[in-house]
Amino acid sequence: MGDGCLMEGISHEACSLAGTLGLGKLIAFWDDNGISIDGEVEGWFSDDTPKRFEAYGWHVIPAVDGHDFEAINAAIIAAKADPRPTLICTKTIIGFGSPNKSGSHDCHGAPLGADEIAATRKQLGWEYGPFEIPTEIYAEWDAKEAGAAKEAAWNEKLAAYEAAYPALAAEFKRRVNGELPAEWEEKTSQIIADLQANPANIASRKASQNALEAFGAMLPEFLGGSADLAPSNLTMWSGSKSLTADDASGNYIHYGVREFGMTAIMNGIALHGGFVPYGATFLMFMEYARNAMRMAALMKVQNIQVYTHDSIGLGEDGPTHQPVEQMASLRLTPNMSTWRPCDQVESAVAWKFAIERKDGPTALIFSRQNLAQQERSTQQVADIAKGAYVLKDCEGKPELILIATGSEVELAVSAAQQLNEAGHKVRVVSMPATDVFDKQDEAYRESVLPSDVTARIAIEAGIADFWYKYVGFGGKIIGMTTFGESAPADELFKMFGFTTENVVNTAKELLA
Repeated sequence: MGDGCLMEGISHEACSLAGTLGLGKLIAFWDDNGISIDGEVEGWFSDDTPKRFEAYGWHVIPAVDGHDFEAINAAIIAAKADPRPTLICTKTIIGFGSPNKSGSHDCHGAPLGADEIAATRKQLGWEYGPFEIPTEIYAEWDAKEAGAAKEAAWNEKLAAYEAAYPALAAEFKRRVNGELPAEWEEKTSQIIADLQANPANIASRKASQNALEAFGAMLPEFLGGSADLAPSNLTMWSGSKSLTADDASGNYIHYGVREFGMTAIMNGIALHGGFVPYGATFLMFMEYARNAMRMAALMKVQNIQVYTHDSIGLGEDGPTHQPVEQMASLRLTPNMSTWRPCDQVESAVAWKFAIERKDGPTALIFSRQNLAQQERSTQQVADIAKGAYVLKDCEGKPELILIATGSEVELAVSAAQQLNEAGHKVRVVSMPATDVFDKQDEAYRESVLPSDVTARIAIEAGIADFWYKYVGFGGKIIGMTTFGESAPADELFKMFGFTTENVVNTAKELLA
C-alpha cells in the first residue's frame, strides 16, 4: 500500500475489519516514500500509521529498509509467525537511483526521460540494455522448477484425498470450479413454480429472504453478509452462521457499517473462488460502494448485492435515504445486471439468475413495503428470466403498452384494468431486468414491445429519464424528476403521481 492508499477511506474499512476478525494470513506492505502526485505528503498526511494499525489489532513491524531484501525477508518471516494481520512499514525512496529526480514527485506519474534514464543507469552501474535480464539475476527469480514441484505435490495430495474421500473431493472440485449442484435446475424451477402456485403479498425483501432459505440449502458455498443492516435487508436465513475471529467455520460476515469495504472484500472472495458471495445494504448506500461494484463489473466477477428500501416507499426516512437515480446508474454500468422484482416469484427468479451468473455482478433491488403477487401462466413464469415479458394482455393488437418494475407493476395492472373496461386495448409489461431483456433476440423483444405500438408509458419510482429508451420521445414516463420528501409512503406515492388515477389520466391524454 502506498501513502495514497492509506489516505483513502476504504483502507480504514478493510483494515479495521481484518484486525477484528484476526486475519493472520494477511501481510500488507506500506511503501512509505512520503510522496504523492502533488508532492511531499507531510502537508496532507500526518497520521501515525503504525499506531493506527496497532489500534486495529494488527502486528506492526516498523522501520524496515525497503531497499534491503534481507530486512524485508526477515520481516516476512516474523509476520508469518504472528497470528495477527501484519503491517510491514518499509521506508523507500521513490525513483531510487535517479540522480536528479529520486525522492521527488517528478517521477511519480511521469517517465524519467531519455537523459535521466541514461544518468540513472550510470548512477546504478547498470550496463545492460532495455529488457535485458542478466542470467544470474534471472536464475535467482526463476521459480518455474520450484513451482512445478509444489504443484505436483499438491496434485498428488489431492489425488490421495480423492481416493480416500471421493464424494468430498467431488464436492470440493464442484465448488472451486464454480459449478452448481446437479439437481440445481430441477429443484429451483420447482421452487419457483410452487411460489407461483401459492401466492403471498409480501415485501420483496422478505421474498428475497425466502429465496435465500430455499436456495441456501443447496449451496454450502454461500458466503453472505450485510453492512450492519441484516434485520432490515433480511439477508440471514436459518442456515446462516456468523463468521468470527474465534470461529472461521461461519458463512455470514457481519461487515459493520463498511459498504465500500464489504463490496471490495466480496470481489476478493470471488477472485479466490469456491464461494458465492452476497452482501447487502440500502439501495441509497450503494453510493458508498460504487467503485467496488464497478470493479466487479470490469473484472467480470460474481458479486451479488441485495439492495433493499428501493424508493420513496421508505417514507419518513426522507430524501437522504430515498434512492432516485441509483437504479439508472446501476443499469448504465457495463456488465452489471440489475433486477427490480415485483413479487415473490420474480424475486426468486432474480436470485436464481444472480447465482447462475459467474461473469459479472448482479444488483437485486427489493422493496420495504408489501407487494401484490401477480397471476401468471407457466410460460409467463418462464419468460421472467428474459428480463421482461407480457404480464397482462388484451385481445388483438394493443393500442397502449404500460411498462413497469417492482412496486409499480401492480399499479400498472390496476390502471390497465380500468382502461380495458373503458374500451381501450392495453398491454402490461413487467420489466424486472432491462439489461437481460436487451440481450434477447429481436423477435422476442418485438413480441413484447411491438415497434408499431408507439403509445407507451413507463412507470417506476426512480429517475424518469432512463425510460425514454423504451417509450420514445412520444411516450410518457411516470417517474421521479426530483428528490423525495419525508412523509408516509402512501402520501409520497400519491404526491409524486404513483396512483392508478394518474396512470389512467396520463394514458387517456396520450391516446387522445
